Amino acid sequence: VQLQASGGGLVQAGGSLRLSCAASGRISSFNYMAWHRQAPGKERESVAAISSGGITNYADSVKGRFTISRDSAKNTVYLQMNSLKTEDTAVYYCFAPPSRWGLGTQVTVSA
Repeated sequence: VQLQASGGGLVQAGGSLRLSCAASGRISSFNYMAWHRQAPGKERESVAAISSGGITNYADSVKGRFTISRDSAKNTVYLQMNSLKTEDTAVYYCFAPPSRWGLGTQVTVSA
């Protein structure tokens, strides 16, 4: 299964973006899927995850602002990002276990 992330771009602080992660196969076969991000000079970090049963988990830094969801019929996982901050600037990657990474999509938040 291959993963393709899209939806990144340039947005002003306070704005919103929705990222999509389209899988070439059935996402229902994965126990969970997740979004990670990597800012310049920093390590990759987990942002949000969603289980096959719909249970979600978020990094403290994005709680209340980001929402992860999945559409099994479309084999796609989404990350709705609201109230974006400059510190959210990073390359965002989708992930499926055990080690499937999609190509990243750049999110840049300007002040």
